[in-house]
Amino acid sequence: MTEPHPPRLNFVTLGVRDLAVSRSFYESLGLTPHAMGNDSVAFFDINGTVLALFGHDNLAADAGLAPTPPPAFRGVSLAWNATSDSEADAIFAHALACGALAVKQPHKVFWGGYSGYFADPDGHLWEVAHNPFITIDSNGHVILPATPQ
Repeated sequence: MTEPHPPRLNFVTLGVRDLAVSRSFYESLGLTPHAMGNDSVAFFDINGTVLALFGHDNLAADAGLAPTPPPAFRGVSLAWNATSDSEADAIFAHALACGALAVKQPHKVFWGGYSGYFADPDGHLWEVAHNPFITIDSNGHVILPATPQ
């Protein structure tokens, strides 16, 4: 069976408690809100993928689900890959200065890279990592190696 269209990830939508607080946090991180946003939703173009912020209960309703309090661990993280350990440290420090919660300080990790985690105002996890086995091109896109390392 052939796929009707090539797979792609276009939007990541985060359910948030307070849209204004979350919008302000992401703006302070350096994301620029898109003019399509309004009082109910915010959009940020992140190098070709859109990060959307939408009310938590409204997102549940949109999916046809009953809203429930989010668990402390949602089983997902977003990743911000750096080109070096020092850049990862700088990104992490910037996130904390913007109001993020430090979950795990960046450090050398078992797989050979450097990684740490922070949480946004709603507890959504962000990993900040330097992976020496990948390349980040001049456009900021991750290029996976042709063969496993």
